[in-house]
Amino acid sequence: MVVLAAALVALAGCTSSGAPDGDAGPTGDTSVQDVDTALQPCPEQTGDTVTASDALPPMTFDCIGGGTLDLSRAPGVPTVINVWGSWCGPCREELPMVQQLAGLAGDRVQVLGVVSTDTLTAADSFADGAGVTFPNAFDQQGDLLAEEGLRGAPYTFFVAADGTLAYTQSGAVQSLDEFRQLVADHLGVAL
Repeated sequence: MVVLAAALVALAGCTSSGAPDGDAGPTGDTSVQDVDTALQPCPEQTGDTVTASDALPPMTFDCIGGGTLDLSRAPGVPTVINVWGSWCGPCREELPMVQQLAGLAGDRVQVLGVVSTDTLTAADSFADGAGVTFPNAFDQQGDLLAEEGLRGAPYTFFVAADGTLAYTQSGAVQSLDEFRQLVADHLGVAL
């Protein structure tokens, strides 16, 4: 009976993707604000509510460094949102370039990440090892990609200042120059 109970507890801690529900231990009550991280908090969002049909779904995620990412609000500046996971091979190559893009963009383009179907511990450890500091939201269950009908990672969303989705890049971007071209082509900002 004890073995059965232990097996049920172990199974309850996994999602269909195999990612654990939390990193805290038996209670599973770790929140993203409890993580000691080098990631910056998500910026405060004060834009209007996005009502356009060509926008990301109106979802809200806690950010690992603090704050929230509210996709129902217009960002007010052109925004690049990179969806990644520590388990994703192509993400491991791409994420340092996203950090370079964030440094290059300054205040002209906002660069954010969304950690998808991962654990806080694995995601933060990978981000730290890759030198990533730009803000990242935590989507443990992969709800954003599921809502968009997308599977796996990476994906990069290019969002206009008014909150409309300008372009979705499927798969990894291969270079900083390619990121710069995508930003110019879809957000109208030369970096």
